[in-house]
Amino acid sequence: MEKVPRLFVESTAEECVENDKAKVDCIIIQENVEVRLKKEEKLPAFIDVKKAKFMKKEVYDRFHFYVDKYEHRMVCDVIIVLPDRRTEIRLYKGDELMLLPVEGYVSSIIAEVGNRVRKSDAFAAITTKKGEVHYLKPPRNGTVVYIDEFSNRPHYVYYLLPEER
Repeated sequence: MEKVPRLFVESTAEECVENDKAKVDCIIIQENVEVRLKKEEKLPAFIDVKKAKFMKKEVYDRFHFYVDKYEHRMVCDVIIVLPDRRTEIRLYKGDELMLLPVEGYVSSIIAEVGNRVRKSDAFAAITTKKGEVHYLKPPRNGTVVYIDEFSNRPHYVYYLLPEER
C-alpha cells in the first residue's frame, strides 16, 4: 500500500482552533515548541493563540495551488511530512522552486517525492514514438517536493527545491 505525503499549509487560528479544540488536523508552532493536534484534540494550555503560527492539514494533491504560477515561488509556508512520518520538508514563503516538465510519448517517473537528485542523476525518462529513451536531469541539485501528475495528464511536472536557497 502506497502512502501519500501529508501537506500542512500556513493558516489562521480561526481555521484551526475553536473553543480550545482543533477543528482540523494541524501543527501549531510557538517559538521553539511544535505541537501536532488531530481534529477534536484539546489545545495545550501553554500555547498562546495570539503568538503561535498555525499550519492546517491540506490535501497533498493541492500543493500546486501554493506555488506562484509565474515566479515559481511559495506563496506561504508549507510542511510536507513524507510517508515514513519521520521525514519533513519545510518550505517557506518566497522559496523558489524548479519546475521541470516531463513530456514525451511515454513518460516514466524515476525519482519520487523526498528523493534528492543531483545534476548528474536522472529524475525521469521519456520514450519517443521511435522507441528512443531519453533521461532527464535537473539543472541543479535539489529535492523532489511534488510531482504534478493530475493537471497535465499524461505528462508530469516535477517541483524541486534547489539545495542553494
